[in-house]
Amino acid sequence: MKYVVVLPDGVADVPMKELGDKTPLEVARHPNLDWIAREGVTGWAHTIPKGFPPGSDVGCMSVFGYDPRRYHTGRAPLEAAAQDIRLKPGQVAFRCNTLTVEDGVMADHSADHITSEEAAQLIDAVSKKLGAEGMRYYPGVGYRHLTVVDGAEFATTVCTPPHDILGKPVESYLPSGPGSELLRRHMQESVAILKEHPVNLARIAQGKRPATMLWFWGQGTAVEFPPFQAVYRRKAACISAVDIVRGIGRLAGLEILKVPGITGYFDTNYEGKADYALKALDEGYDVVIVHVESTDEAGHMGDAKKKIHAIEDVDTRLVARLLDGLKRRGEFAVLVVPDHPTSTALRTHVADAVPFAMYASSGGVKDAVTAYTESAVRASAKRFEQGFELMGFFLNQSASA
Repeated sequence: MKYVVVLPDGVADVPMKELGDKTPLEVARHPNLDWIAREGVTGWAHTIPKGFPPGSDVGCMSVFGYDPRRYHTGRAPLEAAAQDIRLKPGQVAFRCNTLTVEDGVMADHSADHITSEEAAQLIDAVSKKLGAEGMRYYPGVGYRHLTVVDGAEFATTVCTPPHDILGKPVESYLPSGPGSELLRRHMQESVAILKEHPVNLARIAQGKRPATMLWFWGQGTAVEFPPFQAVYRRKAACISAVDIVRGIGRLAGLEILKVPGITGYFDTNYEGKADYALKALDEGYDVVIVHVESTDEAGHMGDAKKKIHAIEDVDTRLVARLLDGLKRRGEFAVLVVPDHPTSTALRTHVADAVPFAMYASSGGVKDAVTAYTESAVRASAKRFEQGFELMGFFLNQSASA
């Protein structure tokens, strides 16, 4: 039996007036996702434990089968693991966005989706001028970077995810509490460094938003997971364009598959993700987790049309290709589950339960749900109050079907 988990980030949503009180998932056409729901079993999973912020770090940890209440220390340490940055005792990693603040308002948490190459030059410039005082900067993917700080007190600094305050004045959301003075100073001093940088001047000339400021959030200390293979008795691999997911995979001992052309955006290589997942199964892996970021990015943009388009791309370019390949390879099981809902209306994550659908070619449990949408899956009575338990259910039920 071969297993594939499709993780469309933030694909679940809440009804929108502009869509006739429907969600993007309810408006989009996705016959392949519907086939999985119709031919298999559906339900709900609470991937965000009570009291945790509804982020991909928490939600993806649950999807991978690990209890955030036990293993979560923060988002940044997971991304640090993806970059093979080893945190020492007393060190705290922060996520560091290159973003756009206009007239004191959070305009864009991604600086118009600045490229990795552009952002690396900005981080290098900041590092040369501010990379002291026990703070080290590491460039990442797109707008997503890391800063490692010496001092255990930084673990309790109060920080706010920038995508939670889009359109709001930033002054009242700057870091506070232990260590906040140093973080604020670096954020403020980054403004002058970035303002005249050639990368930003070129972006302005091209009609793109510049990266006007650094923003620290999502901090945490070093973390360790028990190996996925030891817990679930299966050899697993992971495909993702973003460090948060690759970091969880690396910490869990999964093979991180490098797929050309995956970007974490709308132009990602969906077909390549499917092909590399199928190839990994042919090469002896039992489980492949395939993460897609585009659905979440559209939600943060507040663009329902883009989210609908992203959902349809996931369905026709990724899921259809996976199903076609899996059906020609023997016994298989597939699970579709997001890490959290992303409200397109609010442009941020919410902590509601997420709908899942799973199918096993060897038969087994089947319910009456015929579509993969929030409204359709409401008819299912299957619910995991602890979302991390879904992975074990998927693997064990599929194997015994």
